[in-house]
Amino acid sequence: MSAFPGTPSKYRRVIIKLSGEALAPPDGGSGIDPEQAAFIAERLRAVHALGVQTAVVIGGGNLWRGQIGVARGMDQTTADHMGMIATVMNALALQDALEQLGVTTRVQTAVEMNKVAEPYIRLRAIRHLEKGRIVILAGGTGGPYFTTDTAAALRAMEINADVIIKATKVDGVYTADPHKDPTATRFDRLSYEEALERKLEIMDLTAFTLCMEHDMPIIVLDFWAEGMLEAAVRGDSVGTLVASAERLGLSG
Repeated sequence: MSAFPGTPSKYRRVIIKLSGEALAPPDGGSGIDPEQAAFIAERLRAVHALGVQTAVVIGGGNLWRGQIGVARGMDQTTADHMGMIATVMNALALQDALEQLGVTTRVQTAVEMNKVAEPYIRLRAIRHLEKGRIVILAGGTGGPYFTTDTAAALRAMEINADVIIKATKVDGVYTADPHKDPTATRFDRLSYEEALERKLEIMDLTAFTLCMEHDMPIIVLDFWAEGMLEAAVRGDSVGTLVASAERLGLSG
């Protein structure tokens, strides 16, 4: 039974996909900025307070990018394993920030590190969520050659999430980069097929295809905009909802 009966939100269980860069210093540097971690934790606490079962998948790009190593001749598997470890470091930083706010949090990692985090076990993750804990899912998929976007899509299917929220610094999906093209317009709703046809880079292709095949909705929004994340889980029309044409009422 859920720890949150009578939730006012549209979504019962969500996965929030955060890039590792979200934890980096705002001046564009690398590493983990405790103030950024605290800011993100406040945003997550606000959603959690609405009664939404909240899981987070975080990247590691603020600490390590495997492509850089590969470009210099590093073995791809080695580079990807380093990236997975970076995501665990980010998860621990975010866990600490949440715990400081009084939010009980668990880190589960697909790369086992039993002294610092739980191994990812699907049913245990679900149980934590049902008990009202935020669960941070680290270590990617546990295997090389897959991004944390794909990890978010895979985990969403496994834990029966209602939606993936892609946290960005833009308030949705646009016809072009709004920072470069002043005529770019934002989509309120977008079908998977139209996104592919327009070659809009919402998630990496593997992750996006997985979502499309299993009809997992994606909301793209500005994580840093005040109140937008809470509005999204309540079901308000914010950001861009990407889903099947049937779900969006566009078929027929």
